Amino acid sequence: MAIEYFAHETAIIDKGAIIGKGTKIWHFSHVMSDTVIGQNCTLGQNVMVANGVTIGNGVKIQNNVSVYNGVEIEDHVFIGPSVVFTNVKNPRSFIDRKAQFLLTKIGKGATIGANATVICGNSIGAFAMIGAGTVVTKNVKAHAIVTGIPAKQIGWASEYGHRLVFDENNMAICPESHEQYKLVDLQVLKLT
Repeated sequence: MAIEYFAHETAIIDKGAIIGKGTKIWHFSHVMSDTVIGQNCTLGQNVMVANGVTIGNGVKIQNNVSVYNGVEIEDHVFIGPSVVFTNVKNPRSFIDRKAQFLLTKIGKGATIGANATVICGNSIGAFAMIGAGTVVTKNVKAHAIVTGIPAKQIGWASEYGHRLVFDENNMAICPESHEQYKLVDLQVLKLT
């Protein structure tokens, strides 16, 4: 069976990893066994994907990111350079806590900016935007824009990544896609 993905000659792909068609894995990256990476993904230089990780289709992971066991990434997520994921709340080098890994779920279309840190056990909702350098210590709602240490919500984003400005009727229009959104009970709904 022909390999339908690209891996740079310095990349290490362990036996048992499942990698989708059209995916590109660049310099000095390591994909461990028992991982699933979807189609048309890009893993930049020095990316490590641990055992048991699932990555959806169309995901872009920039340089110097380690995706640890316990992280699930849905389709079309963007992960900026040097983003940090954790998987244990109270690590100690002399105590094995692999049975205590907490799930961190990154929703469809979300963006995580460069040098952000996502503390394990938290979910980032679909199409959320995490600012560069932000530290995520709690769940982030779908379409939320968060920044700071710890992360605080500063607005809402469209699926195209533009800040939504809601009018007096809680309606907003994405300036690029012209899709309409409504804010209902602190949730953003895209109208068809």
